[in-house]
Amino acid sequence: QVQLVESGGGLVQTGGSLRLSCAASARTFSRYSMGWFRQAPGKERAFVAVSSWSGDYTYYADSVKGRFTISRDNAKNTVYLQMNSLKPEDTAVYYCASSSTVAAISPALYLYWGQGTQVTVSS
Repeated sequence: QVQLVESGGGLVQTGGSLRLSCAASARTFSRYSMGWFRQAPGKERAFVAVSSWSGDYTYYADSVKGRFTISRDNAKNTVYLQMNSLKPEDTAVYYCASSSTVAAISPALYLYWGQGTQVTVSS
């Protein structure tokens, strides 16, 4: 089983930046695609970004493309989400998750989830 722990959330003003981290417990971390999702109050969990196991392939939701960057360090069992030019609509709880499916977008394809970290963007 893989345990995932997110960190790095917080309160930031519009236009600001945050870097989220997700540390994984498993030695098999490098075998999984890693994704970031977010859930705003009253809304369903939504895909944000995904990285293949090697990090060579990444894919983003249109709403964050050009502003967010997903990366991973397999030696540290950690995946990151660099978020720039933040907007109030980015406010949500952000979750990282692992999947054995390459570049999965659907939450249903993710096996393990972190507890989430709150990101709040003030206007």
